[in-house]
Amino acid sequence: MLIKQPDDPLETEAQRLLYSLMYVDCSAGRKWNIETCREIAPLTLEINRLKREKNAVILTHSYVEPEIIYGVGDFRGDSYYLSARAREAKADVIVFAGVVFMAETAKILSPDAQVVVPDRGSACTLADSITGEDVRRLKALYPDAAVVCYINSTAQVKAESDVCVTSSNVYDIVSGLAEKRIVFVPDRLMAENIRKELAARGVEKEIISSDGTCIVHEEFTPEQIAQARENFPGLKVAAHPECTPEVAEQADFLGSTGAMMKYVKSTDAPYYLMLTECGLVGRLAVEEPDKNFIGGCRLCPYMKLNSLQNIHRALSDPQPDQLITIDDDLSRRAARCIDRMFELAP
Repeated sequence: MLIKQPDDPLETEAQRLLYSLMYVDCSAGRKWNIETCREIAPLTLEINRLKREKNAVILTHSYVEPEIIYGVGDFRGDSYYLSARAREAKADVIVFAGVVFMAETAKILSPDAQVVVPDRGSACTLADSITGEDVRRLKALYPDAAVVCYINSTAQVKAESDVCVTSSNVYDIVSGLAEKRIVFVPDRLMAENIRKELAARGVEKEIISSDGTCIVHEEFTPEQIAQARENFPGLKVAAHPECTPEVAEQADFLGSTGAMMKYVKSTDAPYYLMLTECGLVGRLAVEEPDKNFIGGCRLCPYMKLNSLQNIHRALSDPQPDQLITIDDDLSRRAARCIDRMFELAP
């Protein structure tokens, strides 16, 4: 029996949204229903109309709210995936629903596009923990070292670095560098995990790090894992390399946001504990509705500054503080660092 589709475009949009969002929380622990989807349908319709009108794309990190990812996003994923999409984009306008350093990366890779960030306050404790000047001081202290920057870094830091890496490709890229001494910025905890993994692989590198950490991932503890395993027999634990080495050691899987998603999708378990930002659990609830995720994730206050309202503003009437501008020379130097990442880890 055929189901008649509603003639009202708003009702059609509300039903489209409900199909994607019905398995995730919308606020205060409530699930999305047709009424809440009807509330946002006018805005998602208008944003998607503006995208067509302005030849725009919206890049959405997995940590932003699900109504952004599934309501208006064109690409969704982790920083590496979105960096690659920004590089390939033929759009006149790129809206980056994530944090500011990600929008900077998109601007470096697509210098002719107008790149906008929904909220300039969407910072990152890792990216903000070190400056280009700090990197220059480290280079002076260790002139024989290769400077490797995590993608969670500003354009200034990328411009001073030899190669950029993500949590997906860091081990292979660092292993392949000729230099024995590596200055890794800005994540101290990831640097510790790199040391352990390279040692396990029999790769001899001296890793020198700066002292940045992620306010989400640094908070997870081995005790949290132990308690969860006791309460949920058969539990699988997936953690991000920005967690402490003690947490990484206790996890069943350690990997990037994208790798964590692939792990869950390819693994059978009665329960999963995701030691990362809660947005990833929201994505998995949509894409793997039959799997059970226990509490334990943490919210990033900066990612949650993205909203449908400020995305609409960024498209319809972008304010000066929403526009990403980077000096041409700085952009060229940062691009070399990112391009080398794509060369070494295509």
